[in-house]
Amino acid sequence: MNGTPDAVVVGAGPNGLAAALRLAAAGLSVRVVERGDRPGGGMRTEEHIRPGYWHDICSTVHPMAAAAPFFREFDLASRGVRLVHPEINFAHPLDGGRAALSFSSLEHTAAGLGPDADGYRRLFGPLLRHADEITDFFLTSAFRRLPVRGAPAVTRFGLQGLPNVGYLAARYFSTDAGKALIAGAAAHGMLDLTRPLTAALGMFLGMMSHHQGWPLIEGGSQRLADAMVTALEQQGGEVVTGHEVTDLREFAGVPAVLLDTSPGAFVAMAGNQLPVGYQRWVRRYKHGPGVFKIDWVLSEPVPWANADVRRAGTIHVAGTMEETIAGEAAPAHGRLADKPYVLAVQPTVVDPTRAPEGGHIFWAYVHVPHGSTVDMTEAIEAQVERFAPGFRDTIVGRRTMHAGEMEHWNPSDVGGDISNGEASLRQMLARPVPRWNTYSTPITGTYLASAATPPGPAVHGHCGDNAARVALRQVFGIRKAPRLRPAPPA
Repeated sequence: MNGTPDAVVVGAGPNGLAAALRLAAAGLSVRVVERGDRPGGGMRTEEHIRPGYWHDICSTVHPMAAAAPFFREFDLASRGVRLVHPEINFAHPLDGGRAALSFSSLEHTAAGLGPDADGYRRLFGPLLRHADEITDFFLTSAFRRLPVRGAPAVTRFGLQGLPNVGYLAARYFSTDAGKALIAGAAAHGMLDLTRPLTAALGMFLGMMSHHQGWPLIEGGSQRLADAMVTALEQQGGEVVTGHEVTDLREFAGVPAVLLDTSPGAFVAMAGNQLPVGYQRWVRRYKHGPGVFKIDWVLSEPVPWANADVRRAGTIHVAGTMEETIAGEAAPAHGRLADKPYVLAVQPTVVDPTRAPEGGHIFWAYVHVPHGSTVDMTEAIEAQVERFAPGFRDTIVGRRTMHAGEMEHWNPSDVGGDISNGEASLRQMLARPVPRWNTYSTPITGTYLASAATPPGPAVHGHCGDNAARVALRQVFGIRKAPRLRPAPPA
């Protein structure tokens, strides 16, 4: 690309690449600038323990990418991105060799919950019938427009989801299995589970299991990032890696600049161009707990005591709902949990391409206080061993990353916060500052396009897509954003 582009996107994570693709679809020249040596952000995949063993650095399981309107339009299959679905989307092992299991089939899942079967059907049946409306409402900027498609279903979801997950579980379930299943899903939000809105997290992710599933990307999450880069380059756009942006004046003369960064990074790049009031609001923006992550190479699959758990893609290793709540309360209040909630994924159960023949990989992380550098290896492995006796004997190699190292790998993970900001009720409504249009900033032509804007974290692309639509309208006078260009014929 010669000369000054029409738009620059800083950061080549899923949101930055989504923004670039929407802008390019309008015929604009687009340059993406990335600090790292390869694009992808939280979607990067590396051989960082042994050659041939491919570990996702952050995101591995992609229910949102499977369901998001942006990626439905992008058409993953036509881009060579293959989603692979485990037999069991997620499992929650319990003591005594028991486990709660979430299948793609709502009925199959309900049947496995015994006395809680009817409660499970009553909770998730109505949600599943309106899954597209609920998903589209929360991922796009539809909540800022009237009328709302599927308003009754969306309203019902919102009212049910406002309380904490313990309240919701007590209303619908009576067994340890039913309560643990929804609490384990809710704990993905990295919040104290006694807080409002955590019910909505459990409901949404539980619904996703029966809607589009909890798939992995064959070969690693990097495949999705690479497909997005290829699509951009086919439209004349470019991605420049290995370049850290420290001053927005670098892009003087560029009509539109979109930032897939943390709010704090934006303020640092903008310097005195921003009003004091805006800077003050950004300083009030709260980042949540960090994560401590372990990747393992194993000699054999994890020997879970419950054989069904060996077929699951994702495992919530925490015990009962009460233990899950206690495990998440600790990091939310600046403490380490003795028995933490461990979020684990076993990719080679469903995707043998991640390792040489006969090899296996496994990863897990726990939530820790913001910025913690404490080594949680023993606590994590003890929790896994509790439900998979003999697990330690299968370990061939491991690599750990504490919260500070997670931020070094991806600067948007401030203090190890992989959500780019706490997903509390207030911060989901006003993210990162209390403005009706949170993508626009006080600097003309400059927009926030990261997970620090609605709809928040996960690989769905809509923070970037929503920001790009605003930029198209405000900078280029394009009121109706064009559809993404289809993949060229093979």
